[in-house]
Amino acid sequence: MIQHFLDYIAVEKKYSPRTVDSYRDDLRDFCLFFGWETQDYDPTQVSEADIKEWMIDMLENQHLSGRSVKRKLSCVRSFHKFLLRMKLVNKDVTRMVIAPKVPKTLPVFFKPSEMQRATQMDDQADDFTSIRNCLIIQMLYQTGMRQAEMLGLKDNDVRLDAMEIRVFGKRRKERVIPIGEHLKYQIEQYLIARQPMEDVGTFFVQQSKAGTRPLTSSTLYNIVRSRMGEVSTLKKHSPHVLRHTFATTMLDNGADIRTIQHLLGHASLSTTQIYTHTTFEQIQKEYNNAHPRAKQRKD
Repeated sequence: MIQHFLDYIAVEKKYSPRTVDSYRDDLRDFCLFFGWETQDYDPTQVSEADIKEWMIDMLENQHLSGRSVKRKLSCVRSFHKFLLRMKLVNKDVTRMVIAPKVPKTLPVFFKPSEMQRATQMDDQADDFTSIRNCLIIQMLYQTGMRQAEMLGLKDNDVRLDAMEIRVFGKRRKERVIPIGEHLKYQIEQYLIARQPMEDVGTFFVQQSKAGTRPLTSSTLYNIVRSRMGEVSTLKKHSPHVLRHTFATTMLDNGADIRTIQHLLGHASLSTTQIYTHTTFEQIQKEYNNAHPRAKQRKD
């Protein structure tokens, strides 16, 4: 039953392998709470009260955050909707369960001065590893693509003649991102430094010059964390912060919100609109700091 659901989201819904693995882990933990193995799960023996008890256990005994509990509930809710759709149950016991409230946090981003310091060494890069590392920072910053999207790039997805990169996002949804002359030049330098490969299906970002295997997610994360940690005081230095930085930079320089939505690959405009709140908050902060009458005088 659970395996059927996992096959469904992998094949029909085209969820990424990472998301499928996450759903598998969440459903396994859900079953273990009731004392079952995944293959023995019986939805007819689970009530709405049981779901709530499971959530309370995660919050109070496992000390999981409200965000984590909400994510796990979403997984279980999707599973039970699938069971209802397949007529394996006649009631969705998760329908009336309310997820814990999660405070909204605004995305953090690197300052323009920090990005300038992070990329100022690009011209000095003269070996494969340093050229590749510089390109990773620039591509994430100039395209806003996700870490997984970069790792999934194939050579034939990078179209220098058309000045664009074809990206496959969540659920393998395709979008095209334009690139500028500076990024095109850096890509050309990277391809020169990398050993030539004739197979157009080769992964674009390689672990080594020889090109025997693609870059791993942990290596990419560490490259970004190391470089950005040298120039920024932020607590987070992840590839996703570079994605936030791309979106904020575009918005600050007059890009239309729907254009940013397309470039980021957001299904909903409301997801993109959070960057307008981030920009306004920054404007308000600078106003309060700069204007002599912005703050109420304290006697």
